[in-house]
Amino acid sequence: MYPLKFHPILKTLVWGGEKIAAYKEIKTDQHNIGESWELSGVQGNESVVANGPLAGRTIAELVKEYKGQLVGEHVYSATGDEFPLLIKFIDAKSDLSIQVHPDDTLAAARHNGSKGKTEMWYVMKSDESATLLSGLNREITPDEYVRLVEENKITEVLNKYDIKEGDVFFLPAGRIHAIGAGSFIAEIQQTSDITYRIYDYGRLGLDGKPRQLHTQEAKDAIDYKVYPDYRTSYDEKKNAENLLVDCKYFTTSQYDLTAPFTKDLSKIDSFVVIMCLEGRGTLKDSSDTELDVHQGETVLIPATAKELTLTPAEGGAMKLLTSYIR
Repeated sequence: MYPLKFHPILKTLVWGGEKIAAYKEIKTDQHNIGESWELSGVQGNESVVANGPLAGRTIAELVKEYKGQLVGEHVYSATGDEFPLLIKFIDAKSDLSIQVHPDDTLAAARHNGSKGKTEMWYVMKSDESATLLSGLNREITPDEYVRLVEENKITEVLNKYDIKEGDVFFLPAGRIHAIGAGSFIAEIQQTSDITYRIYDYGRLGLDGKPRQLHTQEAKDAIDYKVYPDYRTSYDEKKNAENLLVDCKYFTTSQYDLTAPFTKDLSKIDSFVVIMCLEGRGTLKDSSDTELDVHQGETVLIPATAKELTLTPAEGGAMKLLTSYIR
């Protein structure tokens, strides 16, 4: 198999902006694009291959046909025919709703065997005034949570962070969170589209009606513990692998390259997803298949690859995220 690119799935949302189309250098008649689903196995939103002999095939078809060759034997044994990660770019022109996601156990019980949603954010070039909400700033009880929502005071117990490019937030299932206006985010998450909307500032949807809230559903999904800090710290080095998040659902690293970097994949029984955040260059796998990649593109490296060389364009630089399942 060879490295695969996919057609983005653009989502028009009430809070969406104009950054995604410009960032990805694509022409579209859509407005208020809030999300670009770069790689998705979500039913009804399966990504379609854009390059090579497999062009036109969906990721669901490929996983079903190639199984462990594509995603890794241990990954396939755990997740079957469903591609296990959902990869997005998010552009918030206005504040997103405050929300929480269920864990695997709760999602399976409530949503016909579905997976929960643990995710992470990597902050890209956001507005100077952009902020995020993540986690509780004091202990509250489930009943107090309901009261705060009913009194429009839930924001008072949430941590608000000023953000800058390169900030990372890990969001395990159960953590209350929200993306603020002006934020431009790369998101890696479990394949799940289950969201419990807690609070939406009284906003109307694109249909002109108030958007549904899930106050009671969220009550049982929230992690009510308070943690010291909800921003993820990491060491950033040039021309090196900078580990950001390592959890059971994904391992994600960042690379800021001005020179070629070769990663040994021989001990990783998993696919690797590459998001090119800035610049341009080439990717070459162990079969010597070389692929051009540039800002805004996402590439899937099949599990059969044993080595990957990332090379920025001559005289240039390239910033990337990689994600796989250990």
